[in-house]
Amino acid sequence: MCGTDEYGTATETKALEENCTPKQICDKYHVIHREVYKWFDISFDHFGRTSTPQQTEVCQAIFKKLWENNWLSENTMQQPYCETCKKFLADRLVEGSCPTPGCNYDSARGDQCEKCGKLLNPTELKDPRCKVCRNTPCIRDTDHLFLELPLLKDELEAYVNDLSVAGGWSQNAIHTTYAWLREGLKPRCITRDLKWGVPVPHEKYKDKVFYVWFDAPIGYVSITSCYTTEWEKWWKNPENVELYQFMGKDNVPFHTVIFPSTLLGTRENWTLMKTISVTEYLNYEAGKFSKSKGIGVFGNDAKETNIPVEVWRYYLLTNRPEVSDTLFSWVDLQAKLNSELLNNLGNFVNRVLSFIAKDPASGYGSIIPNPEGAESHPLTKALGEKVGNYVEQYIEAMEKVKLKQGLKIAMSISGEGNGYLQESQFWRLYKEDKPSCSIVMSTASGLVYLLACLLEPFIPSFSREVLKQLNFPPETQLSLSDERGDIEKSKRPWHILPAGHKIGIPTPLFKELKDEEVEFYREKFAGSQADRNLKAETEARKITDQLNKAKISDANKKKERATKSSEAKAKGSASVEAEISISRLDIRVGLITRAQKHPDADSLYVEEIDVGEAQPRTVVSGLVKYIPLEEMQNRKVCVLCNLKPASMRGIKSQAMVLAASNSDHTKVELVEPPKDAAIGERVTFPGFDGKADDVLNPKKKVWETLQVDLHTNKELVACYKDLPLTTSVGVCKVASISEGSIR
Repeated sequence: MCGTDEYGTATETKALEENCTPKQICDKYHVIHREVYKWFDISFDHFGRTSTPQQTEVCQAIFKKLWENNWLSENTMQQPYCETCKKFLADRLVEGSCPTPGCNYDSARGDQCEKCGKLLNPTELKDPRCKVCRNTPCIRDTDHLFLELPLLKDELEAYVNDLSVAGGWSQNAIHTTYAWLREGLKPRCITRDLKWGVPVPHEKYKDKVFYVWFDAPIGYVSITSCYTTEWEKWWKNPENVELYQFMGKDNVPFHTVIFPSTLLGTRENWTLMKTISVTEYLNYEAGKFSKSKGIGVFGNDAKETNIPVEVWRYYLLTNRPEVSDTLFSWVDLQAKLNSELLNNLGNFVNRVLSFIAKDPASGYGSIIPNPEGAESHPLTKALGEKVGNYVEQYIEAMEKVKLKQGLKIAMSISGEGNGYLQESQFWRLYKEDKPSCSIVMSTASGLVYLLACLLEPFIPSFSREVLKQLNFPPETQLSLSDERGDIEKSKRPWHILPAGHKIGIPTPLFKELKDEEVEFYREKFAGSQADRNLKAETEARKITDQLNKAKISDANKKKERATKSSEAKAKGSASVEAEISISRLDIRVGLITRAQKHPDADSLYVEEIDVGEAQPRTVVSGLVKYIPLEEMQNRKVCVLCNLKPASMRGIKSQAMVLAASNSDHTKVELVEPPKDAAIGERVTFPGFDGKADDVLNPKKKVWETLQVDLHTNKELVACYKDLPLTTSVGVCKVASISEGSIR
């Protein structure tokens, strides 16, 4: 269960920034979050939100129980009031200098200092200012409700002492929780002077809402109630249900102190959290990730880099800050991809499956060989013992939510597999001792399947692709079960896949990340999102200016042509041949529905491309050396549709896919239309609205003449001279090649 936490000051603040209502801002970002998680292969039984009637119902019911049981008190507190905005300022609407000695961070919020992590009250800030109008607020009295944490201290301590051990809480969670208990619990305010939130069901406080950290954890319950009407079978059944929670360290006290105290105070049989897995901070390059300041690479940014999701997941999980802060750096991501994923894991899987897939004269014709005699094969038996031990260690780590350790152990099995292949010298065995080679390849293919199982929680898209290459259906359950004997079978990997099973088509699983790409991403994501947005706006204005100039220029050209035409007619001259204009090219948005290697040419792909016609077009492209086959599938491209069809090694190509290359032609990338561009839509150039030729006459060299001015600019936009290739929803771009040529 997960969802977007939508109430509170942060929402009102963002709504003010974007000049819309809190509900509109929540609707917008709920969709963004959901799509980012979907892209990241993060799956939930239900991904909900807290701005629902169910949230109001559950939250108010818990409040009423606390009120009935006398765990709430009323008190008057002083709160900043902005004379200019005419309202009390909630925590996040006040900024100032942190009062913590040695910190003095000048942009601390009224609820917490982002630099030192100290929880604050807005009246503690030095030099406070209203975040909306920047004026200094005054202090006024306002009545609020408080949860009496000191009265619940004994019950809370008993819970923490018991579950922190039984649940194996992470050390940072234990440290933070006991620090709160040692300092002495204080009554905690649970109401706020806001409009956006769950209303307090009490006559005196009807104009207030619940504080987000009273309301937000209750969202876990209400989101479950949105998923099933039988939610109490999960949330009020501690004898049969175990609750695991995952979060960053700044959220710990709300989940180990305030939320459990809230539930204990109701005197109902709630399922309290058993295990909590807490991460420290992941810092970005030389600084700190900051959502509020927009510093770093965020989910939507990752999605737009074209770096595959399995690479992002692997890097973030190997770099998971379980014990101390860790650092995100582009160079480290490159090293992890190229060394660990490509050269270790990808190399092992591809090496095994490619050899098995070779024809029977040099391989096994895609059939898993019979491993007869494996039990007495010394090298294989030793490997089985090592792998069995690794699997036991993996299970223990995963049961204790040591995710980083579990991933490291799984990757160790891949390393053992590579060592096993090298030591066996299977390529020699195939010629000199075929039965032993069969043992080695059967064992290695079993390890490939085992790795798909072990790595599925971490990089599920990798596991799905391995299943496909092993020729198993996508719905195959990748899991290890004691009941099925899977754990014991891992000690005999030669028995994991049945002899005689036919595998699928092996293809490379990972692609190298080059130095120039790393430098491009470092520059692209430097500074804050505000800086990047300003840069994007500047670039957009530049393109707009170019478009306006192009329209003026084209209007002048048309006027000039009209004058010349009139003069020609007056002289009775014959019509002249059409000028070579970029509008004569019929470039369309296409979708590659299928791509495969050319049967008679190693350097060519054959694609079926939908360009909005009754039948897809067959296109032959020389891209094998530059773009992996898997990246050619189901992808939108720009297609030149009016070249004269030409046969290429026996297959007639009916169009051409546009691609950009760098200066020495060592790197090639497809020119991509915006993802929302309609299939079959014509790609145009501002100011050139003429009709395209039905077929370009090759003798007139129209394409060759125009092609020399097709290129990518510094902003990665595909252009003809200074004019972008344009669709109805935006311009066409490439991933990383700037100032490259297009053909």
